[in-house]
Amino acid sequence: MKDALQLTPRKGSRLSAIGIWTAVIGIVLAIVSGFGARAGFLSPFASMGAYALGSLLLLIAAITAGLGLIRSGGLRGATSRPIAWLALLAGLAVTANNGFVMAQARGAPAIHDISTDTETPPAFVAIVALRQAEAANPSEYSGAETAAEQHRAFPDIQPLVVDQPADLVFAGAKEIIADKGWTLVDANEAEGRIEATAETGWVRFKDDVVIRIQPMSSGTRVDMRSKSRVGRGDMGVNARRVRNFLNALQARLAS
Repeated sequence: MKDALQLTPRKGSRLSAIGIWTAVIGIVLAIVSGFGARAGFLSPFASMGAYALGSLLLLIAAITAGLGLIRSGGLRGATSRPIAWLALLAGLAVTANNGFVMAQARGAPAIHDISTDTETPPAFVAIVALRQAEAANPSEYSGAETAAEQHRAFPDIQPLVVDQPADLVFAGAKEIIADKGWTLVDANEAEGRIEATAETGWVRFKDDVVIRIQPMSSGTRVDMRSKSRVGRGDMGVNARRVRNFLNALQARLAS
């Protein structure tokens, strides 16, 4: 009788077991979404869909594994308390990360073209052919409505003016592009134009960047534009890219 009781799962063990297997499937989907995008056998949208489904399963895993642990205080049989805790923590970690990303995107308008100069935005030249072949969004600037939304949501996106010569600024901009791992497409110092392609972290959406460097009577003006190849909204990614790049360039030139 005692042995039979020891083999009987405690209350909640079934919930924990569901949480464990749901977490395993969710983790596999999340991993496949990233490696699939990098290997090229998943499109960015398919990768994003796989990640979203994996994230949902991990949220369910956190809930079911947590409830199972609360009810039973552990598991008997083929599963164990450490595995249930791992399922719970994996679900909580991915959910927290997704919450952080969503918090960063809060208030971002449904636009995907950000420029420090919305009246005469820097124009793509070398990248135009790449966008025609691969992008749903045209290379031309998105227009007055996008400009108005940008000024409302991101009033800090402004040209950078520094008291350094244009050639030094141009070299510094190229160095930062290399540091960030962007793909340099063209660097025309005579025109003061640099074009590059950046990729978003996990699902590898491609966004194109053009930087315009103009000498002034005293110092140099830097304008930058970042535009997504696909999608309507960018969750604030392009604005953060412009902001972070110009801050990094200013800091490098100051040092």
